[in-house]
Amino acid sequence: QVQLLESGGGLVQSGGSLRLSCVASGRIWEHDLPGWYRQAPGKRRELVARFDRGGITEYADSVKGRFTISRDKAKNTVYLQMDSLKPEDTAVYYCHRDVYGLDYWGNGTLVTVSS
Repeated sequence: QVQLLESGGGLVQSGGSLRLSCVASGRIWEHDLPGWYRQAPGKRRELVARFDRGGITEYADSVKGRFTISRDKAKNTVYLQMDSLKPEDTAVYYCHRDVYGLDYWGNGTLVTVSS
């Protein structure tokens, strides 16, 4: 089993920044593929950013140039730095990890961006 614990969500004004963290524990592997997804009210869950199998980062078009995903393998932690936040970024953000093809999810952290 793999456990994912997110932190760092909250309320921020438009144009502000937040950094989300996700700590993984359990049966994790250095070649796992971590990422961040989000789900806004009434909408489907969507990819925000992730690492692919080659270690390359992939971003949703809506966040390119504003969000940055990074990882600290020694701490089993993945980060999402979110800058220039917009009201449309308001959502529950979920940490995700692909472990040997199995999907694991955190419980989510709420990000609210006020206009």
